[in-house]
Amino acid sequence: MSFKFEKLIIWQKSMDFGEKIFLISKEMLNLVSQIRRAVDSIALNISEGSILQSTPEFKRFLGFSIRSLAEVVTCLYKSKNRNYISEEKFNELYDESYQLMNQIIGFRNQLKD
Repeated sequence: MSFKFEKLIIWQKSMDFGEKIFLISKEMLNLVSQIRRAVDSIALNISEGSILQSTPEFKRFLGFSIRSLAEVVTCLYKSKNRNYISEEKFNELYDESYQLMNQIIGFRNQLKD
């Protein structure tokens, strides 16, 4: 037996992404709490929206995940600008963020109302 969201690639990828952000956020002093909450919110909203929700409601929660991902990207910019992370690490996580966003949007667009 498993939860519906555990099978979703977007949920699995957002979980992996959260672990990567957790590891780099140890160096980010003031942004630690914010970036960790935002990155965790991506997977949390995917799972919450997938359980016992109508399709429009699930789409709404996927929208929350996308917004949280945008918040993570802003924190990454702040981290790079403050020299908490390297340009290389920023580019790696920025690219992963962009791919994940497109996957979530693509998934959301495939859902039938």
